[in-house]
Amino acid sequence: MHESAELRTGVVAAALELFATQGFDQTSVEQIAKAAGVSRSTFFRQFGGKEDVVFADHEVLLEQLRTFLSEGHDDPWGAVCAASESVFAHFAHDPELARRRYQIVRQVPVLREREIITVFRYERLFDDYLRSSLPGIDPLDAVGFSALVTAVHNHVLRQLLRGKKKVPLSTLQTALADVRRRYGVPSEAVTEAPDDVVVAVFPRSMPIAEVTRRLRTQLD
Repeated sequence: MHESAELRTGVVAAALELFATQGFDQTSVEQIAKAAGVSRSTFFRQFGGKEDVVFADHEVLLEQLRTFLSEGHDDPWGAVCAASESVFAHFAHDPELARRRYQIVRQVPVLREREIITVFRYERLFDDYLRSSLPGIDPLDAVGFSALVTAVHNHVLRQLLRGKKKVPLSTLQTALADVRRRYGVPSEAVTEAPDDVVVAVFPRSMPIAEVTRRLRTQLD
């Protein structure tokens, strides 16, 4: 792990421990810096304030997803699902830290408001990506799918955060596969006949932009 990433992880862990033991409002930046073994100036080079410490992982994840989605993908709907899965996998890697953060956010109104804004940023990222990757897509299809994927992701993640049991990534993957089927964009299944005739079967509910994309992919 890069040194700056290790530093950030150490500060986040120290801050969450203080927030849990003495309260978010009662904890100062100076106390966090001391507990993490860094200077006050180092803290502010990494974070803008106490709120940013709580949501530090999301800032990193959003930037990683922007990079991932900008690489271009044959299946844009699948790329959005893969992005969602990567976020879940990140928090599932250290569930105890994620649960501690979740409990703190639940107790502090300003953090709950920040969380709502953060969730919307994921939705907006997925929405923008689908619109740019699927020319002609109905905006309602883009925003609807993005919101549904985000909602399903958060539902499965809360199962992990509210309990003590492990929730495997496959739980989310199964749920997202169902989202794709319900939305009319299941994983592609196109068969080529022996005489090179392309036979394609699409659900009636599939957005026309997705039908066009799949046909173009097979005919190019």
